[in-house]
Amino acid sequence: MFTNFEFVNPQFFWLFLLLPLLVIWHILKRNKQTASLKISSIEGFKTSKNWLAKLRPLLFVLRLLALSALIIAMARPRNVDESTKIKTTSGIDIVIAIDVSASMLARDLKPNRLEALKEVAARFINERPNDRIGLVEYAGESYTKTPLTSDKSIVLSSLKSISYNTIIEGGTAIGMGLATSVNRLKDSRAKSKVIILLTDGVNNTGFIDPRTASELAVEFGIKTYTIGLGTNGMAVSPIGILPNGQFQYGNVQVEIDEDLLKEIARTTGGKYFRATSNTKLEEIYDEINKLEKTEIEEFKYKNYDEKFRPLTLLALGFLGLELLLRYTLFRSFV
Repeated sequence: MFTNFEFVNPQFFWLFLLLPLLVIWHILKRNKQTASLKISSIEGFKTSKNWLAKLRPLLFVLRLLALSALIIAMARPRNVDESTKIKTTSGIDIVIAIDVSASMLARDLKPNRLEALKEVAARFINERPNDRIGLVEYAGESYTKTPLTSDKSIVLSSLKSISYNTIIEGGTAIGMGLATSVNRLKDSRAKSKVIILLTDGVNNTGFIDPRTASELAVEFGIKTYTIGLGTNGMAVSPIGILPNGQFQYGNVQVEIDEDLLKEIARTTGGKYFRATSNTKLEEIYDEINKLEKTEIEEFKYKNYDEKFRPLTLLALGFLGLELLLRYTLFRSFV
């Protein structure tokens, strides 16, 4: 109820400490101004009590109420209506290129590499409310899953639907995935353009060389962060398909072309990361999130509804009523 209410000058509330002193002073002064007469008996002076005499302290009460209203008015109470307008001054366009080859079903990350990536990437997307984000899938070939958009619900829905399928040609075409991502960003007018390219293998197919794609990224001012996904050594990975259509798993040596990924990142002004576990993958996305900050201007507009004027009028009303009563009904007692 009072979340938008404030006092501009609350120090004036200290004046309330004077009110008890005024009460004491009034009582002492009243006793001194009252004349006394000593007689042996007051039987002859007994009359009916005048009700106006009993109400005489009302004048002082009215004065105290007037002073109280003035003190509150000086504290300047007011309602504050605040509205905020956020303006993104330096937006970032981000394309996340995801390897969806069969090896992404390896279980060295839990439950597998692809699902672990999707979970961490979803959190990353939610933490970029002011940026446009797009998704690119690649294996032996690549295509745009979601073009750049600021609608995070669309991006998250598309991310959730990503899975291994046999529609895309098998293999790992890193150059194709990077080139498709560059193509989505080349016409962007954002001040910062970023690709997050993730793979768990080596470039073994595709008709675009990764280094050529890197040069295209440099030409269009696109920074690329590369992530090599997979544990060191052996990992339980798909090695064949059973008669029932399910994958057969076995231990496979993890091979990631780290030299290539480092070169892509260095050429484009980005950074290379190695994710060997779910925790490490989360830390990598957190670091990228910190490295790529969106500049935001926040404008706050405040509308003040001052409340001291009614209190001032109330104080004047109390004083006016006191003067009226003092020189009319209580004239014979003051």
